[in-house]
Amino acid sequence: MPKTSRKNPTTSKTPTADEIAEMASRGEDSSSYFTKKFTVVRPIHRVNVDLTQGMLRQLDERAARLNISRQAVINTLLERALSEKQAHKRRS
Repeated sequence: MPKTSRKNPTTSKTPTADEIAEMASRGEDSSSYFTKKFTVVRPIHRVNVDLTQGMLRQLDERAARLNISRQAVINTLLERALSEKQAHKRRS
């Protein structure tokens, strides 16, 4: 049986974020580890909102229909309303 070369598993391992940072600190090229596709994560601030039972029921019904959380429904509806208001301001 012919010999096959096996790669050392430690050399093909993807480095951790700390290891990549260390490489960059040493001046090594670490650009191959970045895809140029990223998501900006904005800080989150918790707020309390008082809602009526009817509003909660409607939110829960929509969340169940869309199979998402109540919070996701609230965020989506607020974002849509704020975007529409901003678009209306630009048109005026």
